[in-house]
Amino acid sequence: MTTPVTARDRAKAERSDAILQAAARLFAARGYSGVSLEDIGTAVGVSGPAVYRHFAGKQALLGAVLVKVSQDLISGGQRVADEASNAEDRMRALIGFHVDFALGNAEVIQVQDRDVAYLSEEDRAEVRRLQRAYIELWMDALSPLHPGPEGRTNQDELRLRVQACFGLINSTPHSTRAAARRHSATAIVLIAMADAALRAVT
Repeated sequence: MTTPVTARDRAKAERSDAILQAAARLFAARGYSGVSLEDIGTAVGVSGPAVYRHFAGKQALLGAVLVKVSQDLISGGQRVADEASNAEDRMRALIGFHVDFALGNAEVIQVQDRDVAYLSEEDRAEVRRLQRAYIELWMDALSPLHPGPEGRTNQDELRLRVQACFGLINSTPHSTRAAARRHSATAIVLIAMADAALRAVT
C-alpha cells in the first residue's frame, strides 16, 4: 500500500529542489570551495544549519546535484530514444534532447566540468556509472549509422564520436552568454554541428 503524499512532504520536496537549484547556481558562479552552506541557505531564505534537514552537508549537496543531472540525462535520453521509430530519427532525437538539456542546464554543466573532484568516492562512482550508461545509449543509437566492415561496428570509434559530440555541445556554457543560449538559432547551429560530427566520413 502506497503512503499518501502529504502537504508537508510536498513542501519538503520543493525546498530540497530549491536548495539544489541554488547550490548549482552558486557552485557555478564561485566554485565549490567558494560557497558555504550559509550562502546556499541564504539563497533560499533559510539558515545554513537548516540545510542539514535536507542534505548531510556541502559535499552531499554537490553529489545530489551531479547525480541528479546524470540521472536526468539517462531517463530523458532513454525516453526520446524509445519514442523514435528508426535509427535516423533516434539519433536526431538524442542530439536535440542533449542540446536542449545543455542550453537549459548550463550552470550544472559548469559544476560538472570543474568540481567533480570534490565528490565523495561513492557519488563519483555513481556519476561515472551513469555517464557510461548514457554514452552507451548514444553508441547504440549511432551504431546502425556506422555499420563498419561486414556489419561489425568499431566500438572505440563510436565512443570517440559520441564523446567528441558531447564536448562540442557541453562547451556551450563556456563559450556563449546566457542570452545567446536562450535564442533558438543557438540550438539550430549546435544540432547541425553535432549531427555533422557524428556522421563525418573517415
